[in-house]
Amino acid sequence: MTEVDFIFDFVSPYTYLAQTQLPELAARTGARFKPMPMHLLNLMKIVGNTPTTILCANKLKYAGQDLTRWCARYGVPFKLNPHLRGFDHSVTLRGALVAQDLKLEQQYNSAMFAAFWTDAVNLADKAALVGHLEAAGLDANTILARAEEPEYAKRLEANTQSAAERGVFGSPTFIVGGDIFFGNDRLDFLEARLTR
Repeated sequence: MTEVDFIFDFVSPYTYLAQTQLPELAARTGARFKPMPMHLLNLMKIVGNTPTTILCANKLKYAGQDLTRWCARYGVPFKLNPHLRGFDHSVTLRGALVAQDLKLEQQYNSAMFAAFWTDAVNLADKAALVGHLEAAGLDANTILARAEEPEYAKRLEANTQSAAERGVFGSPTFIVGGDIFFGNDRLDFLEARLTR
């Protein structure tokens, strides 16, 4: 079984799209995807990248159209979340690390991608976040309390630094051996690599 490092941040809508395709990709190729949460904006600072949709109004407008096309192709829901600016979403990433330790990462990650990109949850509102995770069958208070422990901040920082050192500059990124595949639109190249 080939292991693929799936380096991601929930804040990327293209990562949401890509992860909807991973179960079928795993079934077709026999690959195992190993989720590795990292902090995208911090990574970009380390490597000198820029979130261009923030800087370029035309690209932001195009991205909205592009996301609609990809959702139609994949047959998945999508809803722009108006609550994503103005708060530190790192608690959601630290929560992903807690969920890994609890062997709940698939359940947690699915719930969190939905919170960001299909259910438009106000993640800055702790009660809304707790309610969303509990509706997914998770012990939200335990996960979020553990996510505040210093260990998880250190692990998130280490994942982000490691991603930078491995050549990652954005999310989603998939690494197989020494090969890097960036973006939802490179899953076909990833599949070819896994089946060669």
